[in-house]
Amino acid sequence: MKNLENNPENTLENKKFSELNLSLQIQKDLEHNNFVTMMPVQELAIPMLLEGKDVIAQAKTGTGKTLAFGIPIIEKVDPTNRHVQALIMAPTRELAEQVAGEMRKIGYGKRVRTTSVYGGKSIDQQAKQLAAGSPIVVGTPGRIMDMIERRLLVLTNVKILVLDEADRMLDMGFIDDIRKIIAHIPKDRQTMLFSATIPDRIGQLAHTIMKRPEHISVSPEELTVNEIEQFYYETPQNVKFDAFMSVVQTERPESAIIFTNTKRWADTLTSMMQRRGMATEAIHGDLSQNQRDRVIEGFKRKRFTFMVATDVAARGLDIDDVTHVFNYDIPREKENYIHRIGRTGRAGKSGKAISFISPNEIHDLWAMEHTCRTKINEAKLDITLTASTHSRPKLSPYEDSSPRPRSRGPPHRSSNSRDNRGRSNRRY
Repeated sequence: MKNLENNPENTLENKKFSELNLSLQIQKDLEHNNFVTMMPVQELAIPMLLEGKDVIAQAKTGTGKTLAFGIPIIEKVDPTNRHVQALIMAPTRELAEQVAGEMRKIGYGKRVRTTSVYGGKSIDQQAKQLAAGSPIVVGTPGRIMDMIERRLLVLTNVKILVLDEADRMLDMGFIDDIRKIIAHIPKDRQTMLFSATIPDRIGQLAHTIMKRPEHISVSPEELTVNEIEQFYYETPQNVKFDAFMSVVQTERPESAIIFTNTKRWADTLTSMMQRRGMATEAIHGDLSQNQRDRVIEGFKRKRFTFMVATDVAARGLDIDDVTHVFNYDIPREKENYIHRIGRTGRAGKSGKAISFISPNEIHDLWAMEHTCRTKINEAKLDITLTASTHSRPKLSPYEDSSPRPRSRGPPHRSSNSRDNRGRSNRRY
């Protein structure tokens, strides 16, 4: 494997897409969508991919990786051929739909159809779209495998394979499905692998499915994003919520994602914040696809300020203008810190990432700094909290004095009660 370390910034020329030898239709679609200057991963990857090389690119969400593999795919596929020519695998439904949306934008002029396939939506409807002809398919491994087994998806004509956020797909246990899917694809193909981190198991997978891949390695500084201020507060567990609320009221975020490690605690924290008058919604794997779509759309449209999320649910979300990321729980898998803080500080904008740890988690935080090659500065609370400070505080900037509906039950809810709460108590 040839190792192409990401060039220092002063050697990258900030080239424009117009300098690439692309078809006129793609150039017009790029201009129409205000894609003018290439980002580093695009400048490095696109020429290699246009030449037909296999590429491993270390790039997190928000670095422009979708266009890095999307432009070469649109350039290479034949829109008059109804068979599937390019397959893009993504770990989550949200990322699959977002990637498909970007492909449709840059494939509009060439009339290249893209179909997204994932769970939570009608498989019959997705099968009809495939039957109508779709050169590009974007989907999650589970649904792709399901459609292959039902003979609804045929991959014998695939010439390009993309594994997007490969590390996350392996984390989610998709390795067996990925290998089974690849077994249905001709070996004479071009393979592209994009991943925020490149652990050994990614290298092992690449060795078995790729041919002499070029390796674009993003520098640690770019992975953690210089524009993001990173802090942590050390607080005992029994006053953690009050410490969190104090910091939130001090920071006054315009739009914030709050990470927890479990779905149950995501619901619990959401309920606790709603009881304090905070406009908050949760997103996690127990929600239906329609519920997840509604929460994401509401957050994008700023119908509420805070979105509480688990790692799996939030991975791949492409939402602009997130001013703050709060790690209510620090991630169990240290590499996930990169993915979490990457939700803010996008497109050159500033952002803040604030983590909360208990005293016995300080070694975990140091390990996270080491793994992610970053520095997280300690911050101090400007008030003293005790276990007796659970009385309702002074109204925050996000609260109003109007009466609240009586709580429908304790904050701990089973997943099957989610629908009723979503209809009765959601604030948009």
